[in-house]
Amino acid sequence: MNALERLYEIRVEKEQEGPPTGAPVNLEISGKDIEKLGELTHKIRKMIKDIPGLVDLKDDFVKAKPEIKIKVDKEKAALLGLDTYQVAYTVKAAINGIKVGVYREGKDEYDIVARFPEKSRHSLEILDRLTVSGKDGAPIPLTSLAKAKLCSGYGAITHVDQKRVVTISADVSGRLANDIIADIEKKLKVFDWPRGYSYRFTGEQKEQEKSSAFLSKAFIAAIFIIFLVLVTQFNSALTPFIVLTSVLLSLIGVFFGLLVTGTAFGIIMTGVGVISLAGVVVNNSIVLIDYYNQLREKGMEVRAALERTGLVRFRPVMLTAITTILGLLPMATGISYDFTKLRWDIGGESSQWWGPMAVAVIFGLAVATMLTLVVVPVLCSLAEGMRSRFEAE
Repeated sequence: MNALERLYEIRVEKEQEGPPTGAPVNLEISGKDIEKLGELTHKIRKMIKDIPGLVDLKDDFVKAKPEIKIKVDKEKAALLGLDTYQVAYTVKAAINGIKVGVYREGKDEYDIVARFPEKSRHSLEILDRLTVSGKDGAPIPLTSLAKAKLCSGYGAITHVDQKRVVTISADVSGRLANDIIADIEKKLKVFDWPRGYSYRFTGEQKEQEKSSAFLSKAFIAAIFIIFLVLVTQFNSALTPFIVLTSVLLSLIGVFFGLLVTGTAFGIIMTGVGVISLAGVVVNNSIVLIDYYNQLREKGMEVRAALERTGLVRFRPVMLTAITTILGLLPMATGISYDFTKLRWDIGGESSQWWGPMAVAVIFGLAVATMLTLVVVPVLCSLAEGMRSRFEAE
């Protein structure tokens, strides 16, 4: 390793899109003893470094900063009428200095700080000549009250929720961060953790959990609002459930599409696609059921009304789905036409961001449309049969 490699660390990262989320793999180890945390960090890094796809593994535990530790003999200090604070204050005044006044020059003010000369502040020998004022003002040598030694300190001690924390972070390459975190979890579960020490994943993982919780609530709220609207429009409690079956059918298409295209389930964009589907796929069911109810009000039999509904509403249902799917294809494939330059534009920058949402909507709508044309008439027939039996009893 040459001098340049020792001084600089070179990292190549892709451009970040969206709000900052932290490292893809961010493991926080918490406990009381910072020294023990350093040992655990070293063992865990050694244990997970060979996991495929894990790159640029590092931690924020720094133990290279030299420092001087002064251990006060509390019994001797007490006999001389001193305490630890007085000894520490004297050492701090000698090395860092204390403010003894203010020098004013016009409108400017300058603090007057008294401390040892620059040359003396960088030598351990000064502590041998340092004295502490006793109870009666008599100078007491520091060496008779405390022992000083040179040791290595810590560059920084991080606290999270009032706990000392050391963070291990890494980037990923060639694999999904969730898959790598799952492999790390397996190793950490069999790791011998001391009592009082724990770990948790933050960074992108934490942001994904927040986004997942929010989108789950948004999905439930959307379904509830749609249900209320359907109840008021159809004046029925059973019909909205038949309509909302399209939402469940769309989920089949979403997961099938992600599996076929090899697209990862993005918490944000795929989740937004699922929520948007809840408001789109119900249109097909509404179109079918509304026309079916009109035919039933005119006195048509159930089977004849369902057959007539399927024949009449097949074309508008399919046209609505096809036009929506065709409109989303450029977003899903990243292929579009630039009318200003009259050329095809392949691999748009935003296609990687919007692609998962477009794939979810395309396959979810396609599968839901095909199944709705079969499932909704069946459910309407079953509902009519149950209603007839209930009225007969």
